[in-house]
Amino acid sequence: MLSLPLPPGAAVPYLLLVFATLCWAGNFVLARALHADISPITLAFGRWLTALLVLLPLAWPRLMAQKALLLQVKKRLLWLALYGIAISNTLIYIGLRSTKATNAVLFNALVPLMVMLLAWVAWRRPLSSREWGGTAASLVGVLAIVCQGDLTRLLALNFNPGDIWVCVGLGCWAVYTLLLRGLPEGLDRLAVLTVTVALGLAILLPFCLFDISRHGLPAASVANFASVAYLGIFPSVLALLSYMRAVQHLGPTQAAGFLHLIPAFGALLAMLFLDEQLAYYHVAGLAAIFAGLYWAQSAAPAPAPAAIRPR
Repeated sequence: MLSLPLPPGAAVPYLLLVFATLCWAGNFVLARALHADISPITLAFGRWLTALLVLLPLAWPRLMAQKALLLQVKKRLLWLALYGIAISNTLIYIGLRSTKATNAVLFNALVPLMVMLLAWVAWRRPLSSREWGGTAASLVGVLAIVCQGDLTRLLALNFNPGDIWVCVGLGCWAVYTLLLRGLPEGLDRLAVLTVTVALGLAILLPFCLFDISRHGLPAASVANFASVAYLGIFPSVLALLSYMRAVQHLGPTQAAGFLHLIPAFGALLAMLFLDEQLAYYHVAGLAAIFAGLYWAQSAAPAPAPAAIRPR
């Protein structure tokens, strides 16, 4: 790994998990704060370009050592780049132009259930009644947030389209997570991340150029540069490496439990920096999502090893 050894039983792995989830929550909040200054496609491209510049020196020896193995799975890597890098966060950033950061981070709690449902579709794994019940409860939670506690909004289709963009983006992330399952065991995950970021940038490039031709380049301000640098370094690289290191010491199941801090941290950060208020329907919706997730997961088989999560 790319970090110093940690003493057995130390609190450091837990601190690394808190740091990682805080960084991933900050991704949603900062993207919402930038929605009027940088277009979503340009923001996504700038984020992943920064990440690639940081990752390349770290991953280059691994890329060279596993070049032949990477070429064997080039089609899978292209699909990973499409869903995980080019589409997922770009759609989330588009959604954050018209929805609150609080909504976006709370919807993030749906990802485990999306993965479960997609696995049912892809591999025909039968779902128990408890899993279906948990999914239904989580859906009720999402509807509570989308409708702001008022069901007449749903009946009149009067809800924020930004919520739909965010949920579709998170669905693409769930697809990305499932695609990781087919990678060979001996393939270095840092090398995979670097290749998929590079391929994702290649996919985004023509859309970014078209976006710039229509809207121009963002203002060359210190705040914009610092924001893109944060998104490229903290959620995309440092959080990932911290999470990988914590998983090595605690195991994937225990580490994955900390991912539930993302909605909590995100809602808190949105209140502190964006003056967004946490309403009763946010709390009720998140409670329903978590209750459904707990109910479904308690009936599901043991999950596969945790996936790379470059939020």
